[in-house]
Amino acid sequence: MLPIYLLAGCFSFSFAGIYIMVVPLSSLFWPGDPFHALEMGILISTMFWPLSVAGILYGKLIDKYNRIKIFYSVALVRGSCIFMLTFTLMGLGFSSWLYFYIFILIFAFAAGGNYPTLVSLAHDIVPKEMRSRFFGVYNLIRFVFQLIGFVFVGFLVQIGLWRLIFVIMGLALISSGTLMYMRIEEPKRGAQRQELKHLVKEDNVEYDFQMDKQSIRETMLSPTNKIALIEGIFTSIYLGSLTILFLPYIQTPPHNISPLATGIFLAFFGLLGGILGQLYLASISDKFSQEKHIRRIYFIVVSLSLGAFFFVLLFLIPLPHLTVEQGENLILFISNPIMWIMGLIYLSSTSVSALYNINQPPLLQDINLPEAQGQITAWNRFLETIAWGMGPMISGILITISGENYQLVAIIIGLFAVPGIALWIYGLRTYSEDMERINEILRERSLLLERRE
Repeated sequence: MLPIYLLAGCFSFSFAGIYIMVVPLSSLFWPGDPFHALEMGILISTMFWPLSVAGILYGKLIDKYNRIKIFYSVALVRGSCIFMLTFTLMGLGFSSWLYFYIFILIFAFAAGGNYPTLVSLAHDIVPKEMRSRFFGVYNLIRFVFQLIGFVFVGFLVQIGLWRLIFVIMGLALISSGTLMYMRIEEPKRGAQRQELKHLVKEDNVEYDFQMDKQSIRETMLSPTNKIALIEGIFTSIYLGSLTILFLPYIQTPPHNISPLATGIFLAFFGLLGGILGQLYLASISDKFSQEKHIRRIYFIVVSLSLGAFFFVLLFLIPLPHLTVEQGENLILFISNPIMWIMGLIYLSSTSVSALYNINQPPLLQDINLPEAQGQITAWNRFLETIAWGMGPMISGILITISGENYQLVAIIIGLFAVPGIALWIYGLRTYSEDMERINEILRERSLLLERRE
């Protein structure tokens, strides 16, 4: 799985690079103007909305055709789009923004095949008892690459080599995609399901069932799947607002913390939080959920509750007012006790928020058929990415109409986690029945496959 991890890391590196450049890009597009919160919010939102539509199209392809080839095509298109950003003509205002926007649009559309393909492959490669750890390592690698992107991009922006960023990103995506295509073989569908694994390991047995209207109604539209679909909208608005709200808060007046200092801050405390959340808490999740998978829901509820609390707390810390020159002084930044307090809160938020990402995918895999893994992931990602894309736009609008009252905006955004908490608590009543329905269907299909031999 190492090539898949590497490709996922490069995807995250490219996303992080654009994210942390949101304030510098505004200055490059409109030199001398204040931060264009609305336009940059639209740009970041565009990284998510086309992805959601494309995911539905990719989902059907993923459940029918070779997933490794699909994954490779995604890497090639995304890498090429990032490379083309190198040629953006800056200082032209809306014209510069529009050129950038067009390639971000294509980049985002190709990204629709990324996560559904990964989840479908993981369902047939990763043993069930190791799913949280797989997604934990996956998310940790993405997080590490994201942090590397924050520091590396922040450094290159500060010394004026922003074009080099897109060259490196583009080549990294294309080369890592090629490595993955050469090293990973397409697995058989259903290879890790207990009811099927003893059959599909035979060369002459192929799990070739496909979804129809009846199976969609009975499984993909089950109560717990509906809960996940609705909950994902609110949670994604909340999660999609975190970075885009935090970066302008600390990088614009009166705080003026430089992109490089921001990158170092996110790298240090984010990495510690990532290791704690994605590895240690993932291992705990697998251990406590091995016999009773419903316990993953409790981890999700804890994640959303504590994550929202620490997120709001992050904006209530009284940060120092700095000049631009002071904000670029790393010694001054590191020696300020307030920065360490803010870092510990950020570390706590990152750690507990990881519980959501490492427990939701295995939970949904349990209540869906092997031939539906791509489609159900795409359905969820469709709504989640639309909502995730709304997060930056909602934050930009709220920042604008509130007169840059970041504390008020943070509280409003934090409240978007509440519906998800309530819905997953209700999911405790529906999950077991939905999982048993899937197990029964697979037992019946196992008998059909035995008769084919």
